Amino acid sequence: MHPITQAIRTQTERTGEMEHSSPLFLTSSFCFDNAEEMRAAFADENDDNIYSRFSNPSVKEFVDRMCALEGAEAGYATASGMSAVFASFMTFLKKGDHLVSCNAIFGSTHTVITKYLPKYGIEYTYVPANKPEIWKDAIRANTKMIYIETPTNPGLDIIDLEFAGRLARENNLILNVDNCFATPVNQVPIKFGADIVLHSATKWIDGQGRVLGGVVVGKEKMIHEIYLFCRSTGPALSPFNAWVLSKSLETLDVRMERHASNALYIAQQLEHHPKLSWLKYPYLKSHPQHAVALKQMNNGGGIICFELKGGLESGRKFLDNLNMFSLTANLGDTRSIASHPASTTHAKLTEEERLAVNITPGLIRISVGLEHRDDILADVLQTLDKC
Repeated sequence: MHPITQAIRTQTERTGEMEHSSPLFLTSSFCFDNAEEMRAAFADENDDNIYSRFSNPSVKEFVDRMCALEGAEAGYATASGMSAVFASFMTFLKKGDHLVSCNAIFGSTHTVITKYLPKYGIEYTYVPANKPEIWKDAIRANTKMIYIETPTNPGLDIIDLEFAGRLARENNLILNVDNCFATPVNQVPIKFGADIVLHSATKWIDGQGRVLGGVVVGKEKMIHEIYLFCRSTGPALSPFNAWVLSKSLETLDVRMERHASNALYIAQQLEHHPKLSWLKYPYLKSHPQHAVALKQMNNGGGIICFELKGGLESGRKFLDNLNMFSLTANLGDTRSIASHPASTTHAKLTEEERLAVNITPGLIRISVGLEHRDDILADVLQTLDKC
């Protein structure tokens, strides 16, 4: 059975009401018929639900569907994408360990790596996302994990997952992949050697800007360790959010097809616009890692980025003159969204840090929505005329 079919048909066991759509298990805890059943549950002798911070049927359905799409043995859902990132670090890294990470990553992930991991005695080394040939030199005797985003946020660098998987195996390292931008219907990192894969489900997986959520999937033994960490520290996904996200997965494939086809069309129309210094989209031949994108992605995804001539002020003016686009701290929505990373999501980085990951003053990130492609393009063109 195809993973998409499997994900759609995976459901919580039907109750006596014979419902077609899965019910919402909005409860904090679960009851037992007798003391022995309760004792066995707390002794981990069965899989009975105890408390929704530990497990919940609505959350389990969402996780099972994600595992089907990612080809993973197991998974655990968290309250947000960042709680998934943090759990993936703190479960496997300890004082004295070393992390190798691509330097082009989400701003909050950068903060966790540079500000908080060192407080626990965990060292890190950033490597250029677009120069994998020098990654091996960053590995030390105490290195435990390689962490990557691909495509990267917001610069859309494409990291060769096959190369990263091979490098991790050769050095006995955990390969941890943020697959948020691609989604599991577009890219399956486990096929290339990833040990764990994480998502901010808030983005494309929800797809309508409604709820927060995160998820980590991968090898069963590793996910069990993440589960034990999260069970004690508490970043559990709410049953309601899980129910919403599970429903969203039923349309993820068709939504991403439309997002990607819209994005490719708009990228092609804008690629040589005189107001732009450059434009990047993975499925354009001009993208530096176009061949890698074709190898590991089913389409180019729903994000476009470009550099405006005129720098920081042009970036702000571009946003101010948009008519239809939303200006919001999110992406992956049915509605198109524009952002200016240098003044928003990556504003806390120094100018030197931003330039090191190609976040230039005039960089604009477009999350292409499901509106008609001509309307999206028209709004971009009219504001470019004013920049």
